[in-house]
Amino acid sequence: MGRRERGRGEGLRHHACIKLNPVFGRGIHLFTLFGFAVRLDPSWFIIAVLSTSDLASRFFPVQHPGLPRGVYWWMGVAGTLGLFASVVVHELAHSLVARRYGIPMRGITLFLFGGVAEMSAESPHPKAEFWVAIAGPAMSLAIALAGWGLSAAGSGAGLPVPLLGVVAYLAAINGMLVAFNLIPAFPLDGGRVLRSLLWHWKGSLRQATRVSSRIGSGFGLLLIAVGILMVIRGNWSGLYLFLLGFFLRNAAQMSYQQLLLRRAFEGEPVARFMQTDPVTVPRQIPVSELVQDYVYRHHFKLYPVLDDSGRLIGCVTTRQVKELPRDEWETTTVGALAKHCSPENTVRPETDAMTALSAMSRTGISRLMVAEGDRLLGILTLKDLLRFFSLKMELEQTP
Repeated sequence: MGRRERGRGEGLRHHACIKLNPVFGRGIHLFTLFGFAVRLDPSWFIIAVLSTSDLASRFFPVQHPGLPRGVYWWMGVAGTLGLFASVVVHELAHSLVARRYGIPMRGITLFLFGGVAEMSAESPHPKAEFWVAIAGPAMSLAIALAGWGLSAAGSGAGLPVPLLGVVAYLAAINGMLVAFNLIPAFPLDGGRVLRSLLWHWKGSLRQATRVSSRIGSGFGLLLIAVGILMVIRGNWSGLYLFLLGFFLRNAAQMSYQQLLLRRAFEGEPVARFMQTDPVTVPRQIPVSELVQDYVYRHHFKLYPVLDDSGRLIGCVTTRQVKELPRDEWETTTVGALAKHCSPENTVRPETDAMTALSAMSRTGISRLMVAEGDRLLGILTLKDLLRFFSLKMELEQTP
């Protein structure tokens, strides 16, 4: 038997470019640009459909009356795709500057509320934070100025009205994005600029993040209140503001928590937090015994599997058991079902705890085996990490 374990306007309604590190799924990979993977979160399709419909049925007919209906729809599609390209370029600017300062990037993801350049670490110093934050709005401003210049030149040159309409829209939307993103509310770009200035002034990233996050949280509450008021008055566009405000408020609070997590775990080896007497499962027992004697008894979702000499051969999870037909539980051994050790389920004892926590967040696995070669040293659990973090915050919080 195994051992026991301790147990807003048009533009803003279309897009808000938010900087944070939300946890996305794998999304839909579109392409790789300058070494950065560009992905679509499924929620992006919601805003893409709404944006195309709104542009084709309301915005462009009002701005350029008298055109055929089909032309308006083509303009709507072009406007949405142009916005898509603008967001990618905006995020690319953030990513390129971040890479210049050595900040690791996971890629660019487009989702319901805009786009995000996913950073897997904080800026190393205030100067890097400032230039990474300001790069996106600077690029959007450049696009807006280029669009306004092209629109003015094209009008004099007699370019088609639909083309000029789309270009003028993209110029305006990028200008509005600059204004919105420079609001000093974290995690908007303006909030990150504010954080960099506070960081430089106070010399404390934690204090700068706390202040800018509180401002961001307050701004989120303001958007929620305005959204509710708009809905009460019969303007259902307020629903988008409500959701955006809720998202911003949550993102601001989450960003501060992420900083605290990094401060608590970066530089700490997982060996400090692992449980050294985990429940292990012998390879020769049938899956039915695994379910009855281990899963129903200990309620874990992952179990290390050992051979007869005590060597680690892999692990078995409740998901694997669920995928196995019930009538094969008696005849299939745990060893036959076991999944080999891999970076997804196994870490070394000297692995940085924050790296392990990030891996758990990325894969959705809440338990990792800690091993050296084929020797199992312990189990690292998300519950234990969060319990330590909670206790550390309680003891070290400023009265």
